[in-house]
Amino acid sequence: MQLKSLESLMLDELNDIYDAEKQLTKALPKMAKAASSQKLKAAFQEHLEQTENHVKRLEQVFQQMGVEAKEKPCKAMKGLIEEGDEIIRHKGDPDVKDAALIAAGNRVEHYEMAAYGTVRTYAQVLGNNEAAKILQQTLDEEGAADKKLTALAESSINLEAASGSGAGR
Repeated sequence: MQLKSLESLMLDELNDIYDAEKQLTKALPKMAKAASSQKLKAAFQEHLEQTENHVKRLEQVFQQMGVEAKEKPCKAMKGLIEEGDEIIRHKGDPDVKDAALIAAGNRVEHYEMAAYGTVRTYAQVLGNNEAAKILQQTLDEEGAADKKLTALAESSINLEAASGSGAGR
């Protein structure tokens, strides 16, 4: 792809995010299954439902722009998911593993927030207010998911990992 305009750059980024979200719909069920904390399982399952909606919203943006939804392989998400898969394969204390899963989830959320914030800003600059509104909605949800994971870590999971108590299940 040639980056000849801000619109072409926005489209390239959207193709990347589209693939990232699709990859995540396959990874989140594995993360939920690997979590030992019921609250963490629920958080990953809830984010899976949101992620499926994010894919639909991206398809709306593509349609609104008059282009076909395409996936550009997102190497960053592939790497983040591979790191998550490593954590899933690790043996050890379930509370420590949950803390590691939260860290992996936070990294994914931060990547997504950066990506959505960027394309939302491109849409604003290009005067595509409808796309900007749709992308902002997803950006808000990504931020909320990050905060939820952080709150779980800070309120219980990291404490349980530190004490080895296994409490909270």
